[in-house]
Amino acid sequence: MVRFRHLAAVTTGLTFTLILLGVYTAAMGAGLSCSAQWPFCDGGLVPQSWPSFVEWFHRLIAMITGFFIIGTTVGAWKYTAQKRIRGAATLALAVTPIQIVLGGATVFVYTPTVQVAHHAAALVIFGALLATTLWSYEAASAPDSQTADATAGYPSDD
Repeated sequence: MVRFRHLAAVTTGLTFTLILLGVYTAAMGAGLSCSAQWPFCDGGLVPQSWPSFVEWFHRLIAMITGFFIIGTTVGAWKYTAQKRIRGAATLALAVTPIQIVLGGATVFVYTPTVQVAHHAAALVIFGALLATTLWSYEAASAPDSQTADATAGYPSDD
C-alpha cells in the first residue's frame, strides 16, 4: 500500500504539472504550432521550432501521464479494498480517452468550447486523482487499516 500511495501522489503531481504545461502551451499560442498535425508535429516526430517543441513536449508529458494513470488505476484495484479509492482512480482512467480526443481536437478545432472542454476534462482527472491520493493516505493512517487490509487479503504497509 505504501508504494501505491506514492504512485498515486506522483501521478497526481504529474497531472498537475501537465495542466500547468497545457496552460503555458495555450497561452503562448503553441497549440497550433505543429501545423495542425496530430499526433505528429512539423511533418514528423521532431519539432522544428520552440513553439512546436512546447506543444510536442506537452504531448509527450501527456502520454507519460496517461501511462501513470493506468498504473494508478491498476494499483487501486490490486492493492486497496476501498470502493471510493477504486472508483476515483477508475473515473480518472475513464475520462482519459475523452481527454485525449479533446487534446487532438484542440489542434484541429481551436475554439473556446473545445479549449474549455479540454481543460474541464483535465480538472476532472486531476480531482479524481487527488481524491485517490488523499483517500489512500487517509486509509493508511486509520488505526484499523492494516487489520482491514490483512483480512481482505491485501498486502499491508510493509
